[in-house]
Amino acid sequence: MIVAIGAGLVVWKQKVGGASHASFNQISREEMELLLSDVVKTNPLILKKLAEDPEMKKQQLESLKQLLAFATQAQRDGLADDPSNKQELQNIKAEVEAVSYDREMNKDKGPMPSFGFISEDQVKAYWDNTQPPAAGGGLMQKLGLGEAPDRRTHEEEFNDFLNAKIAILKAGNPEMADREISDEEKTQARDVFAKTRIYRDEYEAKLASRELPGDFVKKTALQVKLQQAQFLARLYSDKVADQLKVTDEEIDKYIAEHPELSSESKKAQAQQILERAKAGEDFASLANEFSTDPGNKGLDGQPKGGLYENVRKGQMVPPFETAALALQPGQVSPQLVESDFGYHIIKLERALGPSPKKDAKPAADKTAPGAKEADGDTYDVRHILISTGYKDPNNPMAREQPVKEYVRGKLEEDKQKAMIDKIVAENNVQVAEDFTIPEVTDEQIQQMRQSQRPQMPQQMPPPGAPDAGKGTKPDAKKPDTAKPDAKKK
Repeated sequence: MIVAIGAGLVVWKQKVGGASHASFNQISREEMELLLSDVVKTNPLILKKLAEDPEMKKQQLESLKQLLAFATQAQRDGLADDPSNKQELQNIKAEVEAVSYDREMNKDKGPMPSFGFISEDQVKAYWDNTQPPAAGGGLMQKLGLGEAPDRRTHEEEFNDFLNAKIAILKAGNPEMADREISDEEKTQARDVFAKTRIYRDEYEAKLASRELPGDFVKKTALQVKLQQAQFLARLYSDKVADQLKVTDEEIDKYIAEHPELSSESKKAQAQQILERAKAGEDFASLANEFSTDPGNKGLDGQPKGGLYENVRKGQMVPPFETAALALQPGQVSPQLVESDFGYHIIKLERALGPSPKKDAKPAADKTAPGAKEADGDTYDVRHILISTGYKDPNNPMAREQPVKEYVRGKLEEDKQKAMIDKIVAENNVQVAEDFTIPEVTDEQIQQMRQSQRPQMPQQMPPPGAPDAGKGTKPDAKKPDTAKPDAKKK
């Protein structure tokens, strides 16, 4: 029910998972107030913050506009007409209506899992009905103004449902491309599908005969709208993802145009240190004095002279490792090595081979034809890092990061904002701002916190105690296997 409120929704980054021609470009004042009415019960603290913080309210409304704009654009681009997506929109409508109906009709009957009041006989009767729905329809259908009646049998509808779910799952996760659904999973899906459709049909029958409360019907329709909007927005986000990628050429161009990001002075500093190391100065002392590598400090906080021991192949970034393994033990790399982290001055201490530790396994004979380094081979290396990291001056909480990483993130963010603004404007999304936020009392907040507080489990009496088993006597014939093992913690 709550899509944007308190969630800070950004449609690029969220992967969320019905008529395909529903309208998503508007949320009325009445719908906003319906959206907020249930928040009083679930999270009144959010409502209190929303009422007191105009900036928070503005951000949440903007997030909702973005969601609806993406959903509307997905429709305009035909994504809602794809057979699998069209089926999934129908699935969302059926599932939301069924779950809402279950909660409303059975809310006073005590705790029960979803669809727990549907009997096995009802499910059996659903599948025993092999005839398609009767032809005809209401007046609106006869006039061609409503949706055509669904003429599929229940089995055909289930197959379409399952195929759409699988197609969408595989499209969103390439690792699932070869995944086959098991008979057990299909059986579980059939059971949930039948129960969903049983309650969906009851809901729509009572809706047609006007037996359902008006506010409940409106809330359910709003839930359907927002759930379908989330699905379509995710589809559009995936479609435009490649348009938001930033190329290396764009990054280099931006850095060249912004001198404050240049690393030339740091390169000059690194070159001076390299010359001192090559002239024979103590490498460890130079590392302790100049290296900006946070890994140069041990667990005790003391500097390590730039030493990394027992480094496995592939552990360091490629430029670093290539340069290090090209050296002989004791040799300093004659040139600076550049990576995204900065400039490295490298000295190899021990060549790649078996670890000198006493418990190390003997290395394979690398002189044999076709022999490769043993899996356990490592090397020791010292290095001095002159970081070229950059910290966003506009964000005091930002961490220092490689310049190219910072620029990539900035350019991607700029592209995202430009595209969002364009899509929101082109789709004329309207979200009411003059809605009334329900008042929240301290008592409601206290009740919420109380309900979220973890309950302490009741202590059980030890086996054999007078109250064990609620008064029943322990079986004297059974060996006492409940004694704790003193050795175990």
